[in-house]
Amino acid sequence: MPKISLFTMFAACLPLLTTLHAADWTGFRGSDHDGVISEEKVPTEWSETRNMKWTAKLPGPGTSSPIILGDRVYVTCYSGYGETRGGGGSVSDLKRHLVAVNRADGKIVWKSTVDAVLPEDEYQGFMAEHGYASQTPVTDGERIYCFFGKSGVHAFDLNGKELWKKSVGQESSSRRWGSGASPILYGDLLIVNASDESQSIRAFNKVTGEEVWKAQAAGLELTFNTPRIVKNVNGEDELVVAVPYEVWGLNPKTGKLNWYAECDLDGNVSPTIVEKDGIVYAVGGRNGGTVAVKTGGEGDVTKTHILWTSRETTYVPSPLLYEGKLYWVSDRGQAYCLDAKTGKTIYRERLASNESGGGGRRGGSRGFYASVVLAGDYLYAVNRQGDTYVYKPGEEFKIVHVNSIDGDDGDFNASPAIADGNIYLRSNQSLYCIGE
Repeated sequence: MPKISLFTMFAACLPLLTTLHAADWTGFRGSDHDGVISEEKVPTEWSETRNMKWTAKLPGPGTSSPIILGDRVYVTCYSGYGETRGGGGSVSDLKRHLVAVNRADGKIVWKSTVDAVLPEDEYQGFMAEHGYASQTPVTDGERIYCFFGKSGVHAFDLNGKELWKKSVGQESSSRRWGSGASPILYGDLLIVNASDESQSIRAFNKVTGEEVWKAQAAGLELTFNTPRIVKNVNGEDELVVAVPYEVWGLNPKTGKLNWYAECDLDGNVSPTIVEKDGIVYAVGGRNGGTVAVKTGGEGDVTKTHILWTSRETTYVPSPLLYEGKLYWVSDRGQAYCLDAKTGKTIYRERLASNESGGGGRRGGSRGFYASVVLAGDYLYAVNRQGDTYVYKPGEEFKIVHVNSIDGDDGDFNASPAIADGNIYLRSNQSLYCIGE
C-alpha cells in the first residue's frame, strides 16, 4: 500500500468531488491529447520576478507533465535513487510520488508514495536522462491514474488513496532505458503501452483494475510513445501507435490489429501521433522521418494508405497539428514546420537564445524533450535548460520572446500544461505557475 503523509490522512477525511470542465488539462498534451488549447490570455513574457504567481518545491525529479483538474495540479516525481546527475542512493530506496498542488497558492495538498517493485533498470545511460517518473498521469474527474513502469499501474482517488494497482510486467528492452508512455482513457478503459515491461499494450477496467485485453507483439520493442484514440475515415474509433518501422491501427475495445503501414520510423519511437480528418501523422527515430497515413484500412495498407513521407524527424518531442501545418521542436534544438497536406518542409530553424525578446540562461538551446503546445495565437516550446521560446504559427518563423527562470539548474523535460490563462511548467526541482 502507498504511504500517505499526515496531511493526506487529514485531507482524506474530507470528501472531494470534481467534475471535468473545459479548463481542465487532464492528460499528456491536454484533454484532447493534441497540445492545442484555445486560451487567449496566456502570458508570453515571464521571469522569476514577472508574471510568476508561485513556485512549488517538488519532492523529487521527474519528466512527466503536470495535469490539471479543478483547483488542483497533479504531477508525479521519484526519490531515493538517481535524484541527481551523478546518481546516488540505492535502488532499494526508490519511490514514486503522486503530488496534488493547490492551484491558488502552490501549496502541496497531499503526497501519495509508492515503493518501487524491484528489480529496476539502473540509473545510467539514457535512463539517467529521464529517470523514474516519466509517464504523465491521466484523470477522468473521479480518479488519477499513474503508470510507474515495472512498479505497475496505480489508480488513486482525489484525496490520494490508492484504489487499485496492477502489474504489466518487469522485463526490460534491449536498451534498458525504462519507459515513458503515458496512460490514456477510452470509455471505461484505461489503456497502457507496456512495451518496455512486457512488449504489450493493455487495457484495464478503470474502476476495478481488471485486465480487459492484452495485445502482445515483439514489434512493440522500443516503442516509447503514448497511443492515441482517433476517428478513422469510416467514423470508427481506432487506437493508433507508432512502432519501429510501422504505424499500427488497433481496435481499442479488443486490442485486435486492424491495419499496419510500413515506413521509415526507425528504432526508439518516442513522439505520439497527431490526427485530423482520419489522417494520422507519425514522426520519430533519430534518423527516421515523418509519414502521413489514412486510417480505416485492413491488413497491410502500405501501398494504399500512405499519403506522403518526409525525412524530417524528431527524437523525443511530439508534433502539433494546427491549421494544416505540422509543428515540432527537436532534441537537437531545431523548430520545424511542415505542410500537412504534402509533407513539404516550410521551415527548419535552429532555436538560438539571442533572438528578439530575450536571452537564454545558458546561452543557447541544448535541445528539447518537452513537446510544443499552442495557446491562442502562440506556440510555446520549453528546452531542457528551462528557456521557453514563444513564436507564432504560420509560414514565417520568428521568435517573439525567450523566457528563462534563473536559479533553477534542474532539467526541464516536461511539456507545459495550460488552464485558465496560466501556464504550468515543471523542472526536476520545482513546479511553476505563470500568469498575468
